[in-house]
Amino acid sequence: MQKGRGRTSRMRRRKRFKSSESGGVNESYKSEFIALRKWLKDRKFEDTNLTPARFPGTGRGLMSKTSLQVGQMIISLPESCLLTTDTVIRSYLGAYITKWQPPPSPLLALCTFLVSEKHAGDQSPWKPYLETLPEAYTCPVCLEPEVVNLLPRPLITKAQEQRAWVQKFFTSSRDFFLSLQPLFSQAVGSIFTYSALLWAWCTVNTRAVYLRHRQRRCFSVEPDTCALAPYLDLLNHSPDVQVKAAFNEETRCYEIRAASGYRKHEEVFICYGPHDNHSLLLEYGFVSTGNPHACVYVPRDILVKYLPSADKQMNKKISILKDHGFIDNLTFGWDGPSWRLLTALKLLCLQAGEFTCWKKVLLGEIISNTNEKTSLDITQKICSYFIEESNAMLQKVSHMKDEEVALINHLTLVETLWTEELKILQASAAVLSNLQTAFT
Repeated sequence: MQKGRGRTSRMRRRKRFKSSESGGVNESYKSEFIALRKWLKDRKFEDTNLTPARFPGTGRGLMSKTSLQVGQMIISLPESCLLTTDTVIRSYLGAYITKWQPPPSPLLALCTFLVSEKHAGDQSPWKPYLETLPEAYTCPVCLEPEVVNLLPRPLITKAQEQRAWVQKFFTSSRDFFLSLQPLFSQAVGSIFTYSALLWAWCTVNTRAVYLRHRQRRCFSVEPDTCALAPYLDLLNHSPDVQVKAAFNEETRCYEIRAASGYRKHEEVFICYGPHDNHSLLLEYGFVSTGNPHACVYVPRDILVKYLPSADKQMNKKISILKDHGFIDNLTFGWDGPSWRLLTALKLLCLQAGEFTCWKKVLLGEIISNTNEKTSLDITQKICSYFIEESNAMLQKVSHMKDEEVALINHLTLVETLWTEELKILQASAAVLSNLQTAFT
C-alpha cells in the first residue's frame, strides 16, 4: 500500500482539517468533493478561497481557506458550470422539448433533466454534481402529514397549497414524460415518478440562483430565471450577511463578492433574502435561529378572539380592514407587535362613538387613551394565547420525538421553529408590558 493512503493517514488528515475557530471540519478529502473539484476544473473553475466543510448548526457549507476582504471575489463560476435551460435544450431532451405542445415550462425542463441524469447514474456527465445534492429535502411538501400538522396554522395552509401545486405539476407533466419513452429502455413511468419529480423540484426550488434568460418559443411564458450552480450552492444562508451576487455578462461568470470580511477558517455565507422563518422552511427547508426577520403571524380568527361579540359594528370594521389591506400579515416580532397589528386592533376596538374616526386610525393618529389601552390589552391577550400554544406544541413535539424515532430529524426542525416563535412572543410580551405601563 502506498504511503499516506491508509485509514490512519486519512484520520490524521481529518484531524488537521478541524478548525478550532469556527468548529468547521474540512471535508475536501471526501470522494464526492474530490470528484466535483476535478469536474469543475475540467470546466475552467478552480477555487482558491473556499473549501467544503461541515459546521455545527448549519451542516455542510463552505469555509474560507484564508482571510477574505470586503469587496473581494469569493466565487466566479464560469457559465460552462451552470445548469440552465440552455443546458437542457442542447441535450438529448432538446428535440422533445421544442416539438412538445403546449410548450413546457422552464421549470419542467430543468426538473426533467435532473431526473433523467440522476437515472443515468455513472453514465451522466453531471454525476459529480448530482452526487453532492441531498437525497431528500426537508421542505414541508416532503414531510409526513403528521409532521406538517404540527406546524403553525398559517404555515400548514401554505404547506398544503405547496403540496397541491407540486402534485398538479406532476399530473400535468405525465404526457410529456411519456413522449420521452424513445430515450429510455425502461418504462418512463418508473423513472419519472412523483417522488423523483418532487426531488428535482426541491433541488431547483431550494438551490437555484437567479439568472434571467431570453424568452424562447419552445418554453411557456413563465419566467426563465433559474440556474443551478454547482459548488456555489454549498454556501449556506445567514440573514446577517450581505453579498453582491450576479451573472457578469462580460466575464460570462456567476460572481459573488464579499460585502463584509471573513477570517481564515470561518464559514462563508450568502443571504437568500430578508425571509422570515415560515418562508425559509417552506421554500428552503430550514429554520434560521435568531433570524431578525422572523415573526409570528396572527390568523384572522385569533385577531377577533378577545373582542366583544356584541359589537354591532364588527362586520363593518372587518370589511374596512380588508379593503385597506390590514387583515393579513399581522405579526409579532422581536421588537413587539407590528404597527399593522396594533393599527388593526385599534380600529377593531373603536367604541360606537369613535367609529367615524376609523380613517384617522389607519393614518396612525391616536383617538383616545381608552382606545389605546383597550387595544394594548387585547394585543397582550393574543400574545399570551400564542405563548401558551407554543409551549403546548413544544411539549407535543417532545413526546412525539420519543415515540416516532424515524421522524426525529423532521420533528427537531419543527421544534426549532416553535422555539424561535416562543422567544419572539416572550420578547413581544416584554415590549407590551412596557407599553401598557404608560396607561396604568
